Amino acid sequence: MKRIFDVTLTIPGLILLMPLFAIMAILIKIDSPGPVFYRQERVGKDSELFEIYKLRTMVVDAHKIGPLLTLEGDSRITRVGYWLRKYKIDELPQLINVLQGQMSLVGPRPEVLKYVEKYTPQQRAVLLLVPGITDPASIKYRNENEVLAILESNSDGNDFEYIYINEIMPEKIRINLEYADNRSLWSDFKVILATIFR
Repeated sequence: MKRIFDVTLTIPGLILLMPLFAIMAILIKIDSPGPVFYRQERVGKDSELFEIYKLRTMVVDAHKIGPLLTLEGDSRITRVGYWLRKYKIDELPQLINVLQGQMSLVGPRPEVLKYVEKYTPQQRAVLLLVPGITDPASIKYRNENEVLAILESNSDGNDFEYIYINEIMPEKIRINLEYADNRSLWSDFKVILATIFR
């Protein structure tokens, strides 16, 4: 039923978003050189690797000149990219991943392998779930880059990656495992509505 729910909402969603994608593609190309879309390897259900689709929000090869995580004010983020990130528009191409069956509309956000390798055996239970475009943890940490910057400034010399791995990531996994224990199509629908309104 969840797969039918995903496809039923995703197909019309992609059709409705086509004009927006066209406008964003033009703005991205005008703003900075490079491709419109960005692909990154993530860990999916049962630890299967796949490529996630996003609208490009950073300079080309940003991963080669800085960390995987980004903070508020990261110089690698383009002008258009700032607004795409602010309103989460850059995540919308993941509807393609949903159609391909690699993701769901609602489910734990797929993580990069570097951080998944740091999961405890208990935390790896989250990999039994199909990853999603949004989830309850994403709503709570919708301004994650700002939260990281604040926590880093208040920490005792720990950098933001250490804080993410030891504070934010475990809490996001906890929230998602709690979601898994109580998920239903109705709860998924509520998460989608909450994501839109937030």
